[in-house]
Amino acid sequence: MTDQPSLTTQEASTDIQELPPSAKLVAKTLEYEGESTQLDLAESTRLPPRTVRYALTQLEEIGVVTARISIMDARQSIYSLELTND
Repeated sequence: MTDQPSLTTQEASTDIQELPPSAKLVAKTLEYEGESTQLDLAESTRLPPRTVRYALTQLEEIGVVTARISIMDARQSIYSLELTND
């Protein structure tokens, strides 16, 4: 997890524009469906799990996505989009 402050929607849009299409798709899926596990994102986007993992890493690096450990299964992380409407 990162300690970066949440980005505004406009700042995040600028940063996301520079990412590959797979990262954009994962971000949009999180925006529409809400928080998800990596497996759920792979099923929703129909991207390979490895591609989803890489996209999530890129999104975490720019501070758009955060991860937390799942209470139901500590082996999984739950990813969520971190945007503010400022």
